Amino acid sequence: MLPPYIQPEKLRQFIENAFQEDVGSGDHSTKGAVPCDIKSKARLLVKSNGIIAGIEVARLIFQYYDPTLVFEPFKKDGDKVQKGEVAFIVSGNAGNILTCERLVLNCMQRMSGIATKTYRYVQELEGTRTRLLDTRKTTPNFRMLEKWAVHIGGGTNHRFGLFDLIMLKDNHIDFAGSITKAVFNTVEYLKTHNLNLRIEVETRSIEEVKEALATQSVDIIMLDNMPLEMMKEAVAIIDGKALIEASGGITLEQLRPIAEIGVDFISVGALTHSYNSLDLSLKAYERIN
Repeated sequence: MLPPYIQPEKLRQFIENAFQEDVGSGDHSTKGAVPCDIKSKARLLVKSNGIIAGIEVARLIFQYYDPTLVFEPFKKDGDKVQKGEVAFIVSGNAGNILTCERLVLNCMQRMSGIATKTYRYVQELEGTRTRLLDTRKTTPNFRMLEKWAVHIGGGTNHRFGLFDLIMLKDNHIDFAGSITKAVFNTVEYLKTHNLNLRIEVETRSIEEVKEALATQSVDIIMLDNMPLEMMKEAVAIIDGKALIEASGGITLEQLRPIAEIGVDFISVGALTHSYNSLDLSLKAYERIN
């Protein structure tokens, strides 16, 4: 099932904008070198092991630019792939395939890199009840596909933007004067504007955890950059009165120990800002008569 933010109109708008950025007044390299009536096949070669993501995006890109192109997938989003495998074949007008090539690769290499990293992190949490979250540390105008890649890799999407969850972080709290004031102001704001949003509060100490609980209005408490022993104490104090998210530069090696103290979520910004793109290549291999 697709995540709710993946909507046909938003995908179409993304593809339109991406082609405008890349093609502009025309793909003059292709138009100059390749006769307009040549038809060919090209295949997407996997050049490193990982989790493939963006197959559906590739199909949409090719068919948006040229609905006569035939797209034949051999893999689906979320499949494990190995070096040497073919993910799909696209056939039809050779020039149009070439014009789409870089956009397809840009999307798929990045999405597959994110999905691969997410899968590895999720595997580390196997057997615990802790879920892996992404963050808003994404590339502007590419967030939809980056979060989709996290979903494909088995992670859980946190808030999509500023509009679907209240998250009171250190600067909100410092500007408001305290956690108590920030939460009180937020509760009044939600009532005034008839909004039904969960409230999450970032805490940096045991005292702040206690203050957040005392408001009786916080749904999720974030334990930010806390050492493991402090997290353990915080989990015991919260004692099921709110959901708990651990956050703050958490590495692969730290995932399991943190999960085992009983947090509900671990958020990792590195899923979408520090990953290695999966090596993929689109190669022509057969002319069509």
